[in-house]
Amino acid sequence: MIAEESVQKALKIVEDRMDIQPSIGLVLGSGLGGLIEQIGNMRVLPFDEIPCFPRPSVKGHQGNLVWGNLGNKQVIALQGRVHYYESRSMDQVAFPIRILRKTGIEKLILTNACGAINPDFPLGSFMFIRDHINWMGSNPLIGPNREEWGPRFPEMRDAYDPGLIEIGLRSAQSTGLETFSGIYCGVRGPNYLSRAELKMLRFFGADTVGMSTVPETIAAKHMNLPVLGISCITDMAVPETLTPLTHEDVIRVAEEAGPAFVRLITTILERL
Repeated sequence: MIAEESVQKALKIVEDRMDIQPSIGLVLGSGLGGLIEQIGNMRVLPFDEIPCFPRPSVKGHQGNLVWGNLGNKQVIALQGRVHYYESRSMDQVAFPIRILRKTGIEKLILTNACGAINPDFPLGSFMFIRDHINWMGSNPLIGPNREEWGPRFPEMRDAYDPGLIEIGLRSAQSTGLETFSGIYCGVRGPNYLSRAELKMLRFFGADTVGMSTVPETIAAKHMNLPVLGISCITDMAVPETLTPLTHEDVIRVAEEAGPAFVRLITTILERL
């Protein structure tokens, strides 16, 4: 379990550097970090300079904490994240979310690159996460509970805030973007799934599959932090039509979707 002393050390560095009071937190998934270029009055703090802050090792995750103005909001963003498969504990995966919450944010937007199990979701489109399946085999709340963070047994009903989803869908419609809503399944990774595994997840009701987001959502819900989850469809994970896939393919599709992603996020922020 992450020690409270570690949280306070990291938070002190962040608060000493930060010159705004952010209201919105953002976590930018694989290939989606280009949104950072749209932030005004931007300040950058590398993860390496924050005590106890986990550093990502995966391409497409730069590893910076960034804050400034985006749309009409003051935001703080993780340009990249760590994953459970990077030999990280669930505590470490959730650690940045704990820090974001303690900076005073009121809402959290989690984004990711994912595979579409649902064949109706085309490459480069976006799905608002309506619910999730935790198929990672662990949970960031295992261990002693900290009452100052949240209750021992938090419930996951509406883990993704229905009001925020509605704002997201209306924002997408106003910008002419085709978006969907559905169920995201979080798996441990790092391998892409077999046909049999994908058929199983589809039977369970999953529309998309990825290797992040779920632990962060659980930690945020534990702290009573409203979450909006947005997945960028970067590959087709339809078991009957699987084709060879590399991480470079995922990054390329996410980067190509970048301009639409920027329009979507900035429009959402203006409506929050």
